[in-house]
Amino acid sequence: MHRRPGLSVRLKLTLSYAGFLAVAGALLLAVVWVFLLRYVPDSPQGLLGIRPNRYLLVRTFAPAAALAMVFLLVFGLVGGWILAGRMLAPLTQITAAARMAGNGSLSHRIRMEGRQDEFRELADTFDTMLEQLDSHVAEQQRFAANASHELRTPLAVSQTLLDVARRDPTRDRDELFARLQAVNTRAIDLTEALLLLSRSDRGNFTRESVDLSLVAEEAAETLLPLAEQRGITLDVTGGAARTSGSAELLLRMVTNLVQNAIVHNLPAGGTVTVHAEAQGDASVLRVENTGRPVPPELVPTLTEPFQRGTERVRTDEHAGVGLGLAIVHSVVRAHDGTLDLAPRPAGGLLVTVRLPGTP
Repeated sequence: MHRRPGLSVRLKLTLSYAGFLAVAGALLLAVVWVFLLRYVPDSPQGLLGIRPNRYLLVRTFAPAAALAMVFLLVFGLVGGWILAGRMLAPLTQITAAARMAGNGSLSHRIRMEGRQDEFRELADTFDTMLEQLDSHVAEQQRFAANASHELRTPLAVSQTLLDVARRDPTRDRDELFARLQAVNTRAIDLTEALLLLSRSDRGNFTRESVDLSLVAEEAAETLLPLAEQRGITLDVTGGAARTSGSAELLLRMVTNLVQNAIVHNLPAGGTVTVHAEAQGDASVLRVENTGRPVPPELVPTLTEPFQRGTERVRTDEHAGVGLGLAIVHSVVRAHDGTLDLAPRPAGGLLVTVRLPGTP
């Protein structure tokens, strides 16, 4: 933004220091005049050496006072300029770092040394902001690269199928159409998941009162056929747990959690338990399932987009697009909640969602 040229902060501080020093000197001279010289007899002539008089004292004192005032003014300007420069040196560092960040370099850090004062606090806060921005930009770049890769795969498969069909007109068209439909469905699912993730990240949704227990029952009812097909026992327990948010996004969150718990389970005889309850001023949803042991080092990566982990990749019709828990994490964050994933000692995962409760 264009601004009119004006005095620098350093020059303003210098003039302020010099001005205050000059005013202090003038006040000191005024005190001397009021409390000393005014009580000295005023006579242009007197017996020198016997008693002082105001005339002689003023004639002697005035040049020295004027010289002192000039000295104070010059000393205030020079000293103020030096002091202002030393005081504003940390601000210069912060400005340089901000300019580098504005040019796209987010890796630079100020790392200001010295005592903990206001400038040090500002520099540390600025470093924290740069670190968060750098992490966010890197995350967005990874997300864009992964999304491009995931979207390119079904398109490349479709192109290959069409090329094969063009070279071999006798190929079974029903098989070709079925494979194209499967690939197209996967691309549509991925696109919808990306749009939902973007919407939850923005947080621009209408809030209303939502009961997590009812949402859990709806999600379980929808996924019950999948659970029965895989021989998984699906239970919903608990009581009312009301929160404020988007009913659509919260339903998608619970659906993703329950679907993951069903898909990543034992081949047969597994269980999935969904429990909702109110705890103080929070509403808590827990989804617990059986399954293979989950390595602890794998847990922090499960909420990253497209990070499925080799132990959790599926090759059947429910392979997913690697955005299930990423969407859950985004929805929870948009609702000012917390998400906790913990591996069960016997295998499987315990997912706890804690959202702000409402009466």
